Formats: sequence, structure tokens, C-alpha cells
Amino acid sequence: MKKMMLGAAIGVAMLAASAAASAHVDVAVGLGVPGVVVPAQPVYVAPAPVAVGYDDDWRARREWREHEWREREWRRHQAWREHEWRERQRERWGY
Repeated sequence: MKKMMLGAAIGVAMLAASAAASAHVDVAVGLGVPGVVVPAQPVYVAPAPVAVGYDDDWRARREWREHEWREREWRRHQAWREHEWRERQRERWGY
């Protein structure tokens, strides 16, 4: 009888282990001991000093310069187109 129970227990353990292994599931039993939880004391960390007036964002500066250049070029192109249009009008109407 003992051998039969031992064989059954081993068989059930093997089935449980193979089912857990095929399902990729971990089986664990945890026993917790209740206790008092004390949070850690807050620690003050002084902020890092910041240099005033110093901008190290070179990408933003480059994009801003390119934006300004594009706007100047657009305005120059528009002024040239307007100049050409006025010249054509003077030639057309003769004044």
C-alpha cells in the first residue's frame, strides 16, 4: 500500500511538473512573515547649478539660422518677382 501511494504521489508530481514545463509556468509556494513596514527618510538633494544665459542647444540654433535664412531668401525672391512684374507693366503700358 505504501509503495502504491508513493508511486501515485511521484506520478502526480511528474504530471504536474510536465504540465508546468509545457505551459512555461513557474509554480511556487511562498510563506510571508508579517512585519512593520517603515519607509525610508526623504533625502534632500540640491539642484545642479545652471549657467544663466548659456544655450548649449546647437541643433536648435542651427535650425533657427536656417529658418531665418529661408525666410530672407523667400522675401528676396518675392521682392524680385514684384520688381520683374512692375518692369513688365512699364514696358507694356509705356510709362
